[in-house]
Amino acid sequence: MLIFKFLKYPVRKINTLWFKLIGNSTDFLLEDRIFYSISIGIIILSALYIPYNFYAGLYISSISALIFGLIFYYQYYNSRYRGKPHNDNVFALIGIILFGVNYFTNAGINGSTDIIWPGYLLLVFAISPYRKHINWLIIYFAFFLLLHLIEYTYPNLVQNPFKTSKEHVIDRITAIPLAILVIYIVFNFIRRSYDKEHKAVMEKNLIIAKSNEQMVIQNVLLKKSNAEKSKLMSIISHDLRTPLINIQSYFQLLNEYNMNSTERIELEKTLLKSTNNAMDMLSNLLHWSKSQMEGPSVQLLTVNLLQGLATTIEMGKTNATKKDINFQCYISPEIEVLADVDMLQLVVRNLISNAIKFTPIGGHVELNAERLADECKITIVDNGVGIPKAKQASIFSMQTKPAYGTSKELGVGLGLALCKEYVDLQNGRIAFETDTKYGTRFFIFLPLVI
Repeated sequence: MLIFKFLKYPVRKINTLWFKLIGNSTDFLLEDRIFYSISIGIIILSALYIPYNFYAGLYISSISALIFGLIFYYQYYNSRYRGKPHNDNVFALIGIILFGVNYFTNAGINGSTDIIWPGYLLLVFAISPYRKHINWLIIYFAFFLLLHLIEYTYPNLVQNPFKTSKEHVIDRITAIPLAILVIYIVFNFIRRSYDKEHKAVMEKNLIIAKSNEQMVIQNVLLKKSNAEKSKLMSIISHDLRTPLINIQSYFQLLNEYNMNSTERIELEKTLLKSTNNAMDMLSNLLHWSKSQMEGPSVQLLTVNLLQGLATTIEMGKTNATKKDINFQCYISPEIEVLADVDMLQLVVRNLISNAIKFTPIGGHVELNAERLADECKITIVDNGVGIPKAKQASIFSMQTKPAYGTSKELGVGLGLALCKEYVDLQNGRIAFETDTKYGTRFFIFLPLVI
């Protein structure tokens, strides 16, 4: 184990030096980095082959290794440090010339040239454009056949510098590192490049998937927003227009016809009812429009529940009296909640208004509040007609259609949607129980200030 720990440090230094010599992937293309790696490897091997071949009496091979090393050093330096692109044509042609010379001076088919030849062709493929591969393959294969055909026809042209079988074995052994080095470097770069590209593709696909998911969500939100805007325009053009037309008609009747006091009183009551309906609709529309365009501004404060709802309770009593409905309120003056007083008033006002609207003449509406652990439960109870089962699932959504009350009062269809939104913004909850025989109970749960 200690040996491996000691070996890590020189290996790290070698890796650091190697990547410094070949450059990083952000500054150089893959083909360039492969060429730099091969060039460094060949320069090192040439430095070893020159003295070995000279010592073994392979003078031409020694000179070939020297020329080989110098050419690669020149191309490597010009490309890596001077920014001049390497010439793959020169690289390929030098290989043909040097291997041709080496073939005839180094035992021909019995020498090591045939071992190095395929490795060098692999290098040519690695650093040249794809469009040239087939051309170099044909050229190298043709030249390979030509050399062997010449040797077959004129065997005396081939020199055999090996005096003993031992020298022949050493020549083969020393030729193997170049081929192995070439294969290792090329496939190592190809594998790393593939892994990197594969990772990039996976990351890109993940980004695209997330982008598509976001687009789907945005599309759904856009459709929902468009639907809400369409509903708003429909409400403004129809539901709000209707009570205003009624008010106009009542004024025309008052202006054009002489009425006795009883008829005038009844008409004024109807006029007041239409005006109140129009005001309720307009109030809800303005609140909803503001929350959609600007976003609701929530100010959560400690609110005394009875004092905060005082005006709302009085308004509820007044509206209930007009419809001959008994309105009762049971709220302890000691209860305090954490709420936005304006939002709370709008929510309770809408619920009381709905309770009165859907309760028949002579009915009963009640508002009460009680403590539940760390919550306050506000309940609005009526003994009206209840909520039809078909509407219960969508009662708090924008899809709910406005319905007529027991005295033909028409709502705007936004009240309960606003109630749900505003209760949620106050960190509360809203729920209901309903029965077509016994009426409806709406519950508001808000944080209690203890």
